[in-house]
Amino acid sequence: MFPDVNEVVVARIEGGRKGVNMATSNLITGVKPKLVPLRPGRRTESTGRTVKNILLLSIPDREYNLIRPYLEYVELGHHTMLHTQGDQIERAYFPNDGMVSLVVSTTDGRSVEVGIVGKEGMVGTPLAVGLRRAPYDAVIQIPGCAIAIDAKKLTSQLTQTPRLWLVLTRFVLMQGLQMAQVAACNRLHELEQRLARWLLMCQDRVDSEILYLTHEFLAQMLGTGRPSVSLAVGMLEHAGFIENFRGTIRVRNRKALEDSACECYRVIQHFNGGLGLK
Repeated sequence: MFPDVNEVVVARIEGGRKGVNMATSNLITGVKPKLVPLRPGRRTESTGRTVKNILLLSIPDREYNLIRPYLEYVELGHHTMLHTQGDQIERAYFPNDGMVSLVVSTTDGRSVEVGIVGKEGMVGTPLAVGLRRAPYDAVIQIPGCAIAIDAKKLTSQLTQTPRLWLVLTRFVLMQGLQMAQVAACNRLHELEQRLARWLLMCQDRVDSEILYLTHEFLAQMLGTGRPSVSLAVGMLEHAGFIENFRGTIRVRNRKALEDSACECYRVIQHFNGGLGLK
């Protein structure tokens, strides 16, 4: 049973325990690593790896200490599948860096990206509202690392962590608004504008001018053919907004890229503050 909204709103939970003296089972191997104490001024998962995910950094110490024994640092390689559309969600992931694409696939083999998640969010959001099935594929498109937690452990802790439940449900809402805008963009705007918008959204999440992306991947994410994507990339490169290398795109002039994007990026930017992005 999930916490009452009114209880969440009035809850003002501050500071608390500096650490916990519990052991936790590794989610993959079953090994019980020693729980490393927290250091003042920073947050780490159970074995002492630094946490950079905005959602995990936004909750009170008391709540973080409740879930910390169950958190696990994981490396996420290129094209790793975190969830498959229609399957049961076994783990939730809070990215530290890198980027996850949320992709809807059809029975005829076609697919299109409907959203992206970086350090601002969580992969496995249905868990926040009591659902266990993945509505879309979640695949790593820019490698990085994340903080993982077993789905049952997360949902069992939500009744004791009202602030965490609040930030998760807020993220679900913000993500839904972004998906709606992206759907409108894919239907109404030119490919070059959509590509500029997508590159900007990626850069917002990885904090780098270098994006490791192939034309084949861009075509899949934008729901179009590779030749069309290559043409759009060439137009942005010719204008001096980006540089295109094999499997890599470098953003050279972000301001000009913003100007070339459709209005959807400016709408999406309004959500960035709420998500903790720049």
